Amino acid sequence: MSDVRDLIIIGGGPAGYTAALYAARANLAPLVIEGFNWGGQLMITSDVENYPGYPDGVMGPEMMAEFRRQAERFGAEFVTDDVTRVDFSERPFRLWVEGAEHQARTVIVATGASARWLGLPGEQHFQGRGVSACATCDGAFFKEKELIVVGGGDTAMEEASFLTRFATKVTVVHRRDDFRASQIMLDRARAHDKIDFITNAVIDEILGDGKVQGVRLRDLRTNETWEMPVDGVFVAIGHDPNTKLFVDDLDHDAAGYLLTAPGTTRTNVHGVFAAGDVQDHTYRQAVTAAGSGCMAALDAERLLAEEEGHVASAATAERVVAAEV
Repeated sequence: MSDVRDLIIIGGGPAGYTAALYAARANLAPLVIEGFNWGGQLMITSDVENYPGYPDGVMGPEMMAEFRRQAERFGAEFVTDDVTRVDFSERPFRLWVEGAEHQARTVIVATGASARWLGLPGEQHFQGRGVSACATCDGAFFKEKELIVVGGGDTAMEEASFLTRFATKVTVVHRRDDFRASQIMLDRARAHDKIDFITNAVIDEILGDGKVQGVRLRDLRTNETWEMPVDGVFVAIGHDPNTKLFVDDLDHDAAGYLLTAPGTTRTNVHGVFAAGDVQDHTYRQAVTAAGSGCMAALDAERLLAEEEGHVASAATAERVVAAEV
C-alpha cells in the first residue's frame, strides 16, 4: 500500500491527461492510473484536424503522447495498468491495481467511453482507413465521397445529416424498417436529397485493399447478398461509458454515464470528480474532454485547499470584484 496521495486520476485520455497537467502544476503530485489502453479513442484516430493548436493536423496517438509528456514534465506520475477495484465508501479512497493498493484524498474518474462496433471481419483493420465511429471527427476526410452510416437512432440520423456537408451521397443502413430515432430527426434525414435508406439489411463484410472500397450487404428477409461500392463506413450504434467499476458508488443515468453537479465535475461522493466522455454523452470531443479535465483538476484543488484552510490560494478561489468607480 502506498502513502495517501492528494489526487489519483483514473484514465489516460484527453480528460485524464489534462487533469494531470493542471493538478501537477498546482503541486498536487497526481498519480495517473492510465490503463493499458492509454490515450483513449484517439489512439485509433488517424488525422486530428479539429483540435486547436494543430493547424496542419496531428495523428491521434502522437497528440496523446504529447498530452502525456506535458503532464509528466510537471511531475505527474503514471501507472500503465487498469484499476480493478475501488472503494469510495470513505476517505481516503482506496483503489486497487492487481494486488497493489493506492489511497487518495480525491479522485478524478476519466475513463471515457467506448464506441460500439459491429464486430465484422476487417472492421478493426479498416479503422482510420475508411471506418469510423465519429462523423464530426472524420467527416472532413470524405469530401466528394460516397458513405454508409449504420444505425437507426438519433445518432445515426445526426451523423448522416452532418456527413452530407462533405459526401456526395450518404446511405443509412438499418437492420429493421422501423427506427429508434425521434420522428423529427428521421423526417429531416429522409427529406435530404443526399441521404438514401436501405432497411432490413446488415453489412456482412467491409471490402477494400488498404482502405474501404465497398461493403457486402445482406437482406435479412431474403438472405440475398450484394456488393455496394462506398468510400467509408460510419458506425453509429452508440457508445458505452467505461463506468462498470463505479456504478455501485456513483450516481449515473440509465445509460451508465456518471452524473455531476451542474457547472462542476463533482459527483455525489464528496471528493470524487468525473471528467470527459465518462460523463458527457452529448459532445464527446477531445477538446470538450480536455476542458472538463481542467475543470476536474481545479475542482479537486479547491476542495483540498478548503480542507487545508487556504482556499484563497486555489486557482478557482472567489476573487474580490473591484468596486465600480
